Amino acid sequence: MFSVPILFIVVIVVFFLFSAIKILNEYERGVIFRLGRVLGVPKGPGLIILIPIIDRMVKVSLRTVVLDIPPQDVITRDNVSIKVNAVVYFRVVEPLKAIIDVENFLYATSQLSQTTLRSVLGQAELDDLLSHREQLNERLQEILDTHTEPWGIKVSNVEVKNVDLPQEMQRAIARQAEAERERRAKVISAEGEFQAATKLSQASEILSQNPMSLQLRYLQTLIEVSTEKNSTIIFPLPIDLIKMFMDKLGK
Repeated sequence: MFSVPILFIVVIVVFFLFSAIKILNEYERGVIFRLGRVLGVPKGPGLIILIPIIDRMVKVSLRTVVLDIPPQDVITRDNVSIKVNAVVYFRVVEPLKAIIDVENFLYATSQLSQTTLRSVLGQAELDDLLSHREQLNERLQEILDTHTEPWGIKVSNVEVKNVDLPQEMQRAIARQAEAERERRAKVISAEGEFQAATKLSQASEILSQNPMSLQLRYLQTLIEVSTEKNSTIIFPLPIDLIKMFMDKLGK
C-alpha cells in the first residue's frame, strides 16, 4: 500500500514526463516560448524536451493546406451579379513568422482570400472571367502570395472553381453562342462560294484561250452523262466541233 507522499511524487513525475517530452512528426515544427519569450529557431522534428510550466510549445504543420473559399457575391465590371467560389493552396514556410506575426494564420489567409477574390473578379468583365480564367488565377495567386509573405506563408496556387450565373444571363449567353455558330457557318459558306467562283473564273479564262479545250471538255461531259444515265438525252452539237469535218468534205 502506497502512502500519500509517494503517490503524490509518482503523480508529479508522470506529469513532468508528460509535459516535458514531446514528439514532432517529420512535417511538424515547434515554436517554443519560455516565459513568453521565443527560444531561437523552431524545433523538430523528433524528440523535444521542455521544462514544465515554464516552456510552452506551439505546433506548426509544414504540409500544403487546401483552403476552400465559400461562394462570394461578385459584381463584374460590366454590372453582372454572379457567385464565385475558389480553392487556395498554401503552406507555412517560416513557422516563427506564422505564429508571431499573425494571430491565426489560417483564418487570416481565409479572410484575405475572400476579399481578394471579390476585388480582383470585380474588376474583370464576365467574358474575361469565363474565357481567361487562367490569367485571373495567376493574378489572384500573385496578390495573395505578396500579402501573406510577411506571415511566413507561401501561396502556391489559386483556382476559381464555379461561376454561378443568373438564369437570364445563361439564356443570353446561349443565344449569343448560337448566333456566333450561325455567323461562322455563313462565313464558311460564303468563303466556299467565293473560292468556287474564283476557280470557275480562272477555268473560263483558260478555256477561252484554247477553244479546242472547251470542245474536249464538252465531249467529256457527254461521256460522263451517258455513263450515269440510261435514258436518251439529246445535246446540241457545237458548230465549232464539226467545222473541221465540214471543211474537209467541202474540199
